[in-house]
Amino acid sequence: MSTEPPVVLPFASATAELALIGGKGAGLAELAAAGLPVPDGFHVTTAAYRKATSHPTFLAEVDSALCTVDSSRPETLTTAESRIAAAFAELAMPEEVHRDITAAYHGLGADPSVAVRSSATAEDLPELSFAGQQETVLNVRGADAVIAAVRDCWASLWTARAIGYRARNGISTDQLAMAVVIQLFVPADAAGVLFTADPVTGDAERLIVNAGWGIGDSVVDGSVTPHSAVLDRTSGRIVEENIGAQQVRTVPAAQGTRIEELPPRLRGAAVLDQSTANELAELGAKIEAHYGTPMDIEWTLSDGRLSIVQARPITNLPEQRETWNDSLAGDYLWTSGNVGEAIPDVMTPCTWSLAKMLLADTMAATQLPGYNGFGNIGGRLYLNVSTTAAIAGVMGMSQAKFRSLTEDVFGKLPEETDIPRIPVSRLDIAKALIPVLWRVSRRIRQNARRMPRFLENAVAESARLRKRIGEVNDPKRLAEFWRRELLPYFRTCCQMMEAATRQGGNSPVHTRNQLRAMVDEADAAALFGGLASGGELASLGPVIGLSKLAKGEFDRETFRDEYGHRGPHEYEVSIPYPAEDSDWVDAQLAAFRESSIDVDALLAHQRTERDQAWQRFRAQYPRSVTKMRRQLGLWAKIAHGREATRSEVVRVFAVTRQFVLRAGELTGHGDDLFFLSIEEVIALLDGDQRALASIDIRKATYRYYSSLPRYPTVLRGRFDPGSWAADANRRADLYDEHGTARPASGAVTGFPGSAGVVEAIARVVASPAEGTALRQGEVLVTAATNIGWTPLFPRAAAVVTDVGAPLSHAAIVARELGIPAVVGCGSATMRLRTGDRVRVDGARGTVQRIDEPAER
Repeated sequence: MSTEPPVVLPFASATAELALIGGKGAGLAELAAAGLPVPDGFHVTTAAYRKATSHPTFLAEVDSALCTVDSSRPETLTTAESRIAAAFAELAMPEEVHRDITAAYHGLGADPSVAVRSSATAEDLPELSFAGQQETVLNVRGADAVIAAVRDCWASLWTARAIGYRARNGISTDQLAMAVVIQLFVPADAAGVLFTADPVTGDAERLIVNAGWGIGDSVVDGSVTPHSAVLDRTSGRIVEENIGAQQVRTVPAAQGTRIEELPPRLRGAAVLDQSTANELAELGAKIEAHYGTPMDIEWTLSDGRLSIVQARPITNLPEQRETWNDSLAGDYLWTSGNVGEAIPDVMTPCTWSLAKMLLADTMAATQLPGYNGFGNIGGRLYLNVSTTAAIAGVMGMSQAKFRSLTEDVFGKLPEETDIPRIPVSRLDIAKALIPVLWRVSRRIRQNARRMPRFLENAVAESARLRKRIGEVNDPKRLAEFWRRELLPYFRTCCQMMEAATRQGGNSPVHTRNQLRAMVDEADAAALFGGLASGGELASLGPVIGLSKLAKGEFDRETFRDEYGHRGPHEYEVSIPYPAEDSDWVDAQLAAFRESSIDVDALLAHQRTERDQAWQRFRAQYPRSVTKMRRQLGLWAKIAHGREATRSEVVRVFAVTRQFVLRAGELTGHGDDLFFLSIEEVIALLDGDQRALASIDIRKATYRYYSSLPRYPTVLRGRFDPGSWAADANRRADLYDEHGTARPASGAVTGFPGSAGVVEAIARVVASPAEGTALRQGEVLVTAATNIGWTPLFPRAAAVVTDVGAPLSHAAIVARELGIPAVVGCGSATMRLRTGDRVRVDGARGTVQRIDEPAER
């Protein structure tokens, strides 16, 4: 036997569902149940409305009135409202409804003053901003007056405004019903509205408050100019305010309310003080956290006590975003010429937190207290050239010499753009650096001795850690596993890479420059290459591995285990690694076989070229052969160490991805955890859920920055990615806030990466995924390459990149395979088009377009 729904319900009743108590009632019921300061009251449910309006005569009159409505003709709405209002005026209140409302009213106290608010079932939902369409009656006293106010609220469901709103928004009236909220009336000294995000900009860090003297309807309906304030989300501190010139206020009357002139002492006085602002910010944070969305909250203040009388989601809020932009810290010179190859993507917060740990170890000797040696600019990684130049200056190095010595690593810095100086004296820099340099030097020496054993055990250790991750079934134990096992190993990998990259100092640059001064570019490239002759170079690993796999020297599992952590996005932990794709090995092998490239023949050809270069060198410089072989042997050892340790850093990033995925499984938040820093992931595992509120905003920020074109390699000063992207005359190689840069040249030039001259058709490729379009014998033109691009190189007649330097990935791999390369061109991908016939001169670092694009 079915039970009829009740006529009235207590505020926080477990059966207080939206269909019974309407939007406003549901919101207040939820707030009351959460223990927030909501004045007590009860709901008159939609069952009461349906009992009162179920008479056939009444229903026929409403239907007849609605049949005349045309939402484009206001007069039809007014006529329908009048007819329905007359029908309500003649409607008798059922005895049961009258009895239950009266009893609930007396349950609030001895003849209390109440507020009677309509609560439609379509009102105040996140999907539709329906607020203010129905009636609110304030300061109602006595059971008969309350019954009359309930009837007025029911009738307000059918005002001309409400009828028109439903017609325009396609809201059916078939099941429409009105609930009513009856709540103790607060004779407020002040009242207002709090928005927990800026409703105009969507900025989540700005809490907006509008406050007025007296009862809050004058603020809500806009009849007074409120005291408006902006609060800092974290501290509740008032950071901006404008005290409106209020002249009147709404106050209680014997029955209802009235407007009176504001006493002179309150005119021009601040309604909101800092203490109340702090309390409002805390309440707003609690309500927003409860609902999980920015909220529009109506509040009152009476005798120093805050109450919440309504809360609903802010509708049509602009997408909220964070600002990821370290260039705003000051006037510095930034470059992605080195790191942009390794980490070409916009980084998720998790990846950025791991990248900071990596760079803090590998760049410890180039960090100045108070200044970032690296930064996150629009989600992309940049190095701060200004801090590195300041340290070089302490060593007595001029800017010109600094530019010359670092261009092999950073790429060429534009001559017309100065390197802004850090405002710190040389003495202070030296004092800060000397103890750091001593500690780092000692650590590098120790780790250099440990490196062979580390590399010998690294693959097995990563496999062990990966296995342990899958075995942990408790969040807190997973956090402890991070602290005790994975984090120490992560730091070890980073510090091994530091030791490998710091060995030899600037000797590779000196050796390369010395060779170029003694022999021509082709022989210098041949001699400086040859790294694969000392054992497999990690950058060449995937393509050599594919060759072995094709010849049956490797099985698929071995290839996956050895190279499945290397790819075009290998530092971005939110993106699956190749080994996670069961079809990856087969796809790689099929593409390799289709290209019919003989990698062994390419390497053998380069060995012949190198032997011939040595013969010419010996003939010209017989006394320098031993010394040069020793120098090149040192470079080969350094390069192998760098490549091998970098591979293990990438492998531990892949293990860390599995750790975050496991954390997502154990906490129930899945891939969302990639939008937390690794520190926040650990805090979540320990039970601190505060960071979860930031995930949606960070996702929006990530989507926004990812939608923009790749930023220039070199940035001077404060850079706004959005404004730059909107500029039709933007440069892809350089941005200078001060506007001192000369217009970009029409020529495509860069660094000599690998010698050789080729004339062929250009193919502009945005990502390795598009690499299938690259035909054998075409020139590969792209922004930057890393190891994920290596399998494409044997197909290319030449390689041209926007980002890079002579010691970058593209240059090293191209030299090993004997492919001409020009790197660090800045804007090749903007100036060249697929189908252009180009002449690439790897020795001169030039790319010349020979004719117009051909039909492809």
